[in-house]
Amino acid sequence: MTGERDSPFYLHYCFDLWAKRWRQREATGDMIIVRYADDVVVGFEREDDARCFLAAMRARLEEFELTLHPDKTRLIEFGRHAAAERKQRGLAKPETFAFLGFTLICGKSRRGRFQLQRKTCGDRMRAKLREIKGGLWRRMHWPIPEQGKWLRQVVTGHFAYYAVPTNGRALAAYRYHVVNLWRRTLRRRSQRDGLVWDRIARLAGDWLPSPRILHPWPDVRFAVTHPR
Repeated sequence: MTGERDSPFYLHYCFDLWAKRWRQREATGDMIIVRYADDVVVGFEREDDARCFLAAMRARLEEFELTLHPDKTRLIEFGRHAAAERKQRGLAKPETFAFLGFTLICGKSRRGRFQLQRKTCGDRMRAKLREIKGGLWRRMHWPIPEQGKWLRQVVTGHFAYYAVPTNGRALAAYRYHVVNLWRRTLRRRSQRDGLVWDRIARLAGDWLPSPRILHPWPDVRFAVTHPR
């Protein structure tokens, strides 16, 4: 969403409460709404509901001088049965979409069952690596232990957010590129080719965390009980 008054508090009144009423009064099938700040994903059981809601949402936001982002707003076929139903109609695999730094994909588990997969968005990773490259350039002449401490904080912070199930390859790729940027920085500082991968691998092993999944699956995370 875009507009001058798109704060979370403003959207609570002009969108959240309205969307809740629409779901209760207008939806003919199941419907789910997920919003973080001005990023919103709405899922529907029925396509007709999706199209009606999109039109109604546009009209609702216009009343508050808000508009939907033209590049991010779209209807896609997504979910447990999307791939099979699209295949029956001779269509390609379901589209993906980005939300909160992740690309969401209709995938399959090793047993062939439907699996909602999350991967780090490529543009987010590239932007972060550019920041690290600039940070290493500014810290080029720092002692190696100081560089290692800084990089450890950066990589640990990245993993703390992105280390979700199904995202292992992206975590490994991120760490690999960070190590390569560090190697290039040290080679440029010394102005010789003596820094080989074996040595930088040892440095990375000493200072950088290894890629591993830190967060549970959503069904485990929300499987909580209350004493009452």
